[in-house]
Amino acid sequence: MQLVVTPIETTRRWLTAALMLVIAGCANTSAGPGDAAAADPLEPFNRYMFEVNRFGDEFLLKPAAVIYRGTVPSVARESVANAVANLRLPWTAANDVLQGELGRAGDSAARFALNSTFGFLGLFDMAKDVGFPHHDEDFGQTLGVWGITGDPYLVLPLFGPSSPRDAAGTAVDWLLDPVTIVAKGGRIGGGGNAFTYSRTGASILSSRELNLEALAELERGVDYYAAVRSAWRQRREAEVRNEATSGKRFMPRFSVD
Repeated sequence: MQLVVTPIETTRRWLTAALMLVIAGCANTSAGPGDAAAADPLEPFNRYMFEVNRFGDEFLLKPAAVIYRGTVPSVARESVANAVANLRLPWTAANDVLQGELGRAGDSAARFALNSTFGFLGLFDMAKDVGFPHHDEDFGQTLGVWGITGDPYLVLPLFGPSSPRDAAGTAVDWLLDPVTIVAKGGRIGGGGNAFTYSRTGASILSSRELNLEALAELERGVDYYAAVRSAWRQRREAEVRNEATSGKRFMPRFSVD
């Protein structure tokens, strides 16, 4: 019998390997923010994978995002972004609790309740108008709060900029996200369904559209790879510290579903 390795299985193996790296590197100290070389010992591999991902972006994601922006009204695009963000709120609240941020967990739960009801399933951000601003948490950030370093820098196939810590966090996000579990009828892991595929597609397209200008600005520099690496690392460090950001994800959140 011939063994067929699907893209999903390949991605799972990447995430499993990344988790092993996290476990092995928990005791390591992080390189300083300015020491790019020390924080990127896998640079030859990372640059190769960066160009592979860039090829896919140039011929698929970017054109799709440009068409999406040109054909869908801004109000509708904003509603899609709101709905995608709303579906992340239960997992954000769970990570707030894991980080000991009970007040922020309450804010996330309140946002989800208000936007899912009065905001018509999250299409409208009603919670913001009554004092519950948006914030986003994932398990990679939780690991950072627990003291696990975000180095070394790692570029993953399809997923893009990451680190062993954040790759492991992505695996946990995929397995334990409450909305995904409910959508799968209480099943943890395994393949997706129409809802999870649609959610992933909307998230990728919306995030890429939101970042058209930001990534174009980075691409105009001398070294696009180094610019993306620096911008991603600075943003992740700010997110771990719960510092204010623009509210837009620097890169799309992918799902192996």
